[in-house]
Order: sequence, then C-alpha cells, then structure tokens
Amino acid sequence: MKIYTKLPESEWPKLCQRPSMEAKDLSRVISDVFGQVQNKGDEALLVYTKQFDGVQLDELTATDKEIARWAGNVPSDLKEAIDTAYSNITQFHKAQQAALQTIKIETQPGIRCWRESRAIERVGLYIPGGTAPLFSTVLMLGVPAQLAGCSEVILCTPPQSDGSINGAICYAAQLVGVTKIVKIGGSQAIAALSIGTLSVPKVDKIFGPGNQYVMAAKLYAQTCGVAMDMPAGPSEVMVFADATAKPNFVAADLFSQAEHGADSQVVLVATSDAIAKSVMAEINRQLAELPRREIAEAALENSFCLVVENTQEAINFANQYAPEHLILNVTDSELAAKQVNNAGSVFLGHYTPESAGDYASGTNHTLPTNGWARSYSGLSLESFCKYVTFQSITEAGAKTLAPTVMAMAEAEGLIAHKRAMELRQ
Repeated sequence: MKIYTKLPESEWPKLCQRPSMEAKDLSRVISDVFGQVQNKGDEALLVYTKQFDGVQLDELTATDKEIARWAGNVPSDLKEAIDTAYSNITQFHKAQQAALQTIKIETQPGIRCWRESRAIERVGLYIPGGTAPLFSTVLMLGVPAQLAGCSEVILCTPPQSDGSINGAICYAAQLVGVTKIVKIGGSQAIAALSIGTLSVPKVDKIFGPGNQYVMAAKLYAQTCGVAMDMPAGPSEVMVFADATAKPNFVAADLFSQAEHGADSQVVLVATSDAIAKSVMAEINRQLAELPRREIAEAALENSFCLVVENTQEAINFANQYAPEHLILNVTDSELAAKQVNNAGSVFLGHYTPESAGDYASGTNHTLPTNGWARSYSGLSLESFCKYVTFQSITEAGAKTLAPTVMAMAEAEGLIAHKRAMELRQ
C-alpha cells in the first residue's frame, strides 16, 4: 500500500482511477456468454456452472423443500442476527414510503397533473456467492422489493460445491418473500435474467453487486431491454483519519473491504505522516491474523494512502474520488460530513464502522462504485418503483390551454398536434 505525501492536486486524477480489466477483454467475454445463453438456454447455464463453479447440476431451480431444508440448518443465533438486521433495514426503507406519496397540483384552472408510483413487476436479484456468500445482500435487495410490492422476485446465486444454496441466503430469502431461487452465478446469471430461459424468467430490472464480469454483464443487459440498479463493481472504501483516530479501528475498516476481493480498493486519507505510519503498522499486524489474508494482500496492492495538509483538502479529494463507502474517523465528523457531495454512503465518527452499514444499521449497502457516486445514489425503495404521470383537463381548462398548445405546435410544424387541441374548442 503506497503512501503519497502532499501530492499536488493536479496528480489526484491518477489516484482516482480504479484497477480494472481492459474493456475490450470484458466485452468479448460477456458477448459470448450472452450469445450462448440466447442460443442454448438452460443447457448453457449448466455448462457454465460446471466450468466456473465446479458443480454438476441436474436442475437449476431450488425447490421449496430444498430451500426450507437449507434454511433450517442455519444456527439459531445467526437467525436472530438476520431477524434484527431485517427489522432495522425494513424500518429505514419503510420510512422512504413518504417519498412515494401522490401529490396533485392544478397548473392552471381546469388542468390537474400528478404522478403515482408503481412497483416494478418482475425483478432479478443477484447475490454473490463463492468464498463469501452474501446473505446480507438478500436483505438489502429483498426488503425494498418487498415493501415496493414487486410481484415476482427472482434470486440468482452460485451453488456451493455440493450443489446446495447457502442456508443463510435461503433463510433471508424466505424473510423477504423471494419467489424463486436459481442456482447460477456470474455473468451467465445476468444473461439469463436478461434473456430468459426455461428455468429463469426474463426480468424488468436487475439488482445486486458483483465483480467486473457481473458489472459488464449488467451494462450489456440494457441492450436486451432490461434495466439495472446502478454501476456497482468491485467494492471500495475510503477512510479519512485525523490525530484522534485509533489506528486499529482504521486498519480494521480498511480490511473490511480489502477482504471482499483482490480487485477491491481501499484508501486511507490521513492528516499527517505519523497517522499514516501508525495505521500501516497496524495493517501489517492485523494482516497476519486474517483468514482471507491472500485476498486482502492482493487488494492492498491496488490501494494507497494519501497524506494531506488539512480537513478541507481531505474532503476535496474525497469528493473527487467519490468513494462507495466513506468513513469520517475524525474529531468533528458532523461538520466534515456537511461538505461531502460525492459518496455512496458516509459513516460518521470513531464508532461507526462500515461493516455496520453492510449488515444491520438499516441503510442499504448496495452502492455505486468506481466514481459513479458523483451521479448515482445507493439503492432505495424508489429503486424498485417507477412513476407514471397523469393529467386531467376539463372543457374549460382545454379552452384556456389551447392557444398555448396550438401556437407551439404550429411553430414546430406539427399540425396534427395543433388540430387535436383545436377540435376541442
């Protein structure tokens, strides 16, 4: 993890570049996967599952009996933890229902306009599996889908080595009302949700995090007429630490993202060389204790520390980098937070680790990465809804509005538009 001390602002854009594969390499792979799924359907999915997950399946869909059995194997203390997280996440997202309220206005006498929210009918949830089955993501995606009233919720996740699905994923899926679980992962899962096969219904919108292949597949899905939640690739965190920060807290927060994957990126912004060095020493100490040490080490190779002059410079860099997660491990985090414009989710103070938001505080952990926080928000209840606008015009209102519409239509040369209003006079 390289340390940059008082780097000129002109050099910041280089630091803001995330590690990535060549786009042309990703595009070729994803195009081939979509083509195979388009032509061979479930057969292609079974081949990919054997190739990438090392599992030979006979059926892609998990039965209700299997789901109940796997969920039943979850220890009671973990079920209790999932239940608590489910409650907190539900409370936070349920409060967002106020934003969906219908407000009717009269723009002119006799002209009423409004919009109403409607749930997206069929959604696909992608849940990463492999070395870290993210059952917490089931809650993050499933709770707002449940509250929005989505009629079909299709969950795709890679199978375990014996062909089963992680029990905690199944338990969480039952809580949030998932209607179908399919045992596929990676870009082939996104392709199946985008195209539709015998086992996998085509959905209207795809949600969920993943690696670069999954992200590239979600982008490609839009060519199939399927929307995606947001650009969300490899995970990342930025920790801003001042002299009051505890080095062991900071190091642990950095590792909480570094252990996600070798392509993750973690960034430390410190207000002095002394802070940077003390955190680096703690990183070396904690690294030896990590079960996922090799993954974390690889992520650290993609990561860095920037030593800045003051808080303002730190916030300026954070806004330029636009991190997925931003931890303000500083003395006056509330004041610093007021200046944050670009971040997926912000964690304030010494006792607010990013892992709290990842699991159970209530906020959503599905967030924009790779600088997309400059223009995208994290997942919310509204992500599972769309809005339909309505208008109602009385006869008197039509007469009042007619001159405006007719003049504008004629000026654009759209005479049928003009006539539609003219006939109502």
